[in-house]
Amino acid sequence: MWARVTTFLFAALMVSPVWSVESGKTSPKEIENLLGMKFVLVPSGEFMMGSDESAEALASAYPQYGRERFVELVDEAPVHKVRITRPFYLGQHEVTVGQFRRFVEASGYQPESEADGTGGYGYNPDYDPEKSERGDAFEGRNPRYSWRNPGFKQGDDHPVVNVTWNDAVAMSKWLSEKEGKKYRLPTEAEWEYAARAGTRTRYHSGNDPQSLLKAANTFAADTMMRWPQWKDYALAGHDGFEFTAPVGSFAPNALGLYDMHGNAWEWCADWYDDDYYAMSPGYDPLGPASGKVRVRRGGSWHTWSFYARSSYRNWNSPETRYTLVGMRLLREADADER
Repeated sequence: MWARVTTFLFAALMVSPVWSVESGKTSPKEIENLLGMKFVLVPSGEFMMGSDESAEALASAYPQYGRERFVELVDEAPVHKVRITRPFYLGQHEVTVGQFRRFVEASGYQPESEADGTGGYGYNPDYDPEKSERGDAFEGRNPRYSWRNPGFKQGDDHPVVNVTWNDAVAMSKWLSEKEGKKYRLPTEAEWEYAARAGTRTRYHSGNDPQSLLKAANTFAADTMMRWPQWKDYALAGHDGFEFTAPVGSFAPNALGLYDMHGNAWEWCADWYDDDYYAMSPGYDPLGPASGKVRVRRGGSWHTWSFYARSSYRNWNSPETRYTLVGMRLLREADADER
């Protein structure tokens, strides 16, 4: 069913004034790698990147946040045209716990949360929130927590979290060596291009935050039960999950990509610079040449809807490991697939 819907929607997007793809490259194509990870071919094309919504418009759409939260939100502007000149394969889902485990066991790689002995972060309902910078029940770093144990139950089909940017690069490098294909993290531009899938709305599901209930695992009524102090920011409805959800539990976007909003924040290849959009090249931007923090995109199971928008930019240091942060990998297309 979803394959038929995706094909129809994708063809319809070709006539959109904010989205174009190379002629003859619109047929959905999927591949699967040695770890059982599925990838969708994303065609080359161009889109408008970023957001130019005013603080007044955002305050009206998200009244519970307060206008002051939007005044300094300048890193999503200016909106600028970006051309992605080469098609690429993007993970249909976020990397799962089971896939990451198979990588670790096959490669002998030791994730940073274990290698440096400091652990990761984890959910502890008994943790004193006054000790947390975020005022919540996440504690760490602590050796008891890692990608194996974020403090809540996960199955092999849930997105792996508590992985660092360096862990993601290591997994990409190992897959590249094993398969003779080029794996890497998506650039920030590639990520937003794929996440939007032809849309200019806040989410691929539309402008209304409530539309996320069918499209994403974010901060809704189920998660709010454990964080009642933030009830005003919860979506008015249930998405069925308190913590992470099995990947692919919600409706995909028009490219057939799942969980581009919510479930787990996704590392991108770029260094972060809040002024980068003003100087970004129009073709295949790679981000700043240097920096201190790496970009992450998309929001998580614990993210308020405003921060799960397609244009929203966030960041962390490369060695960060956290209960909300995972990854989605990209595989470059071969010349004969372009």
